Amino acid sequence: MSGSTYGTIFSITTWGESHGNGIGVVIDGCPAGLLLDEPYIQDYLNRRKPGQTRYSTPRKEEDKVSILSGVFEGRTTGAPISLVVFNENQRSGDYSKIASYYRPGHADYTFDQKYGFRDHRGGGRSSGRETIGRVAAGAIACAILRELGIKVRAYTKSIGSISIDDQTADLNKTHLSPFFMPDLEASARAEEYLMQQMQDHNSVGGIIECIVTGMPAGIGEPVFDKLDASLAKAVMSIGAIKGFEIGAGFQAAELKGSDNNDSFEYDINSNLSKKSNHAGGILGGMSDGSDIILRAAVKPTPSIFRPQHTVNKEKDNVEIQIQGRHDPIIVPRAVVVVESMVAITLVDQLFVGMTSQMSRIREFYR
Repeated sequence: MSGSTYGTIFSITTWGESHGNGIGVVIDGCPAGLLLDEPYIQDYLNRRKPGQTRYSTPRKEEDKVSILSGVFEGRTTGAPISLVVFNENQRSGDYSKIASYYRPGHADYTFDQKYGFRDHRGGGRSSGRETIGRVAAGAIACAILRELGIKVRAYTKSIGSISIDDQTADLNKTHLSPFFMPDLEASARAEEYLMQQMQDHNSVGGIIECIVTGMPAGIGEPVFDKLDASLAKAVMSIGAIKGFEIGAGFQAAELKGSDNNDSFEYDINSNLSKKSNHAGGILGGMSDGSDIILRAAVKPTPSIFRPQHTVNKEKDNVEIQIQGRHDPIIVPRAVVVVESMVAITLVDQLFVGMTSQMSRIREFYR
């Protein structure tokens, strides 16, 4: 199976299945000398682990991370960093029936068509547990970005049709919401809405927004490896993400050029800035120094506890009712995954950008 590696210089390779022995990631290209330990990475993994609220799967997993290589005496060595989380609470029997049919909204059918075989225990590589490796690597990427004064913050912008009020939202209150919404009033309404859907044995989706501050201008490539294109690929590679936009996004199609263009100006300290940010911090595929603002649309969880129509391998039309332990919403647990993939992409593009000017190379090697 190809396609499990992402990045050019700062690259990650995830491995493992949801009901295998464990899930892990290998990070290559991390500079030596970065302060790093397991408790720091664990803080990130705790944000995505199951069983934390009534709105997530009751599957209890500690998701305890272990560093296998690349770190000595609390600092990275420059060697590949290998991280592992062992699976502890599998119930593979819950998935035994699905080996014979295709669940709506899942990758069962496409896996069979591509490989002629699939691991039906929880979805194998298509399971949300694959994101453990992404988040662990994202924690390291965020540590590198902090050294450069760059901050990546993601949060839930909306659940179903319930959206935060951008004027009153407070990012410092995000952790107080079970959905990681920075608007506690909207969060309370979202809770009521989700409870109604859970009683109806249904699920819901939402939108995750991510803001990057402190990003220098000129990072990214002008053609195929545009920064926005790379971010789109990174975020869209997350399971359940069905839409992506930067800045004004699809709304830009409704604007006129005079409204959509971001005017430049110098402030009193002669620092270049923009009067607006419809571009979302990226122009011509390269960062422009303003905040990078992106959004990802997350689909409703496909595993719902109500009858659904599908087919089996014997080419019969059948009706099924999925059993097991599933999230009625995965948006809150996906927030840190989006944050991690954005951070990984930014670090990789920053490292690639170090060679864009001869003067930088001369300065580095003097």
